[in-house]
Amino acid sequence: MKNDLLSKSANEIGRGRQRNIDRYLRARDAAAYIGLAVSTLAKMRMNPGAGPSFTKAGPRVVLYERADLDAWLSSRKRNSTSECRGAK
Repeated sequence: MKNDLLSKSANEIGRGRQRNIDRYLRARDAAAYIGLAVSTLAKMRMNPGAGPSFTKAGPRVVLYERADLDAWLSSRKRNSTSECRGAK
């Protein structure tokens, strides 16, 4: 019985970690996900509001949440090319 409880706990922890892994993307993967070059995404990080929100997880580790990437893409939707003038 005790082993069953420990096994369930370990499985729940594993599923939680998997959700976090699926939730965050490194910069290279985030750039591919939204169809931009890694360098473009890096430049956007230098200008607040120019790109999607990100998390600085370490000195050289930048993470993006999939939900933030999706929200950023959705905020850039347009119905015609004339709507793109002056939009940033």
